[in-house]
Amino acid sequence: MLNEQALLDLVFHALADPTRRAIVERLTRGPASVSELAAPMSMSLAAVMQHLHVLEESRLLRTEKQGRVRTCSIDPEALKGAEAWLTDRRKLWENRLDLLGEMLAADTLTSKSPQRSKL
Repeated sequence: MLNEQALLDLVFHALADPTRRAIVERLTRGPASVSELAAPMSMSLAAVMQHLHVLEESRLLRTEKQGRVRTCSIDPEALKGAEAWLTDRRKLWENRLDLLGEMLAADTLTSKSPQRSKL
């Protein structure tokens, strides 16, 4: 059983490749057979199968075999961990940038205040 961090690593690794992202994008429109997924790709069926294996290991992809046809579908649950991680990072940086904006605004106000001349 994979822990959350290991699964998150697998998801980001799987999504790091443009071919795998294209497969995920295609599967967001609905299930497809392996041959349907491979058709628009400029690579061998074996290479597409390797990409599908990586997606399956990351749990982004589910496959079901009926006879000789293997149908793939996306598992949106697998994206929840990545989404939560990204949301946490986004909130952290938004808070930091808001604080920086406040500090810069306060600095601008103090630098614009008239200074007394020393006599």
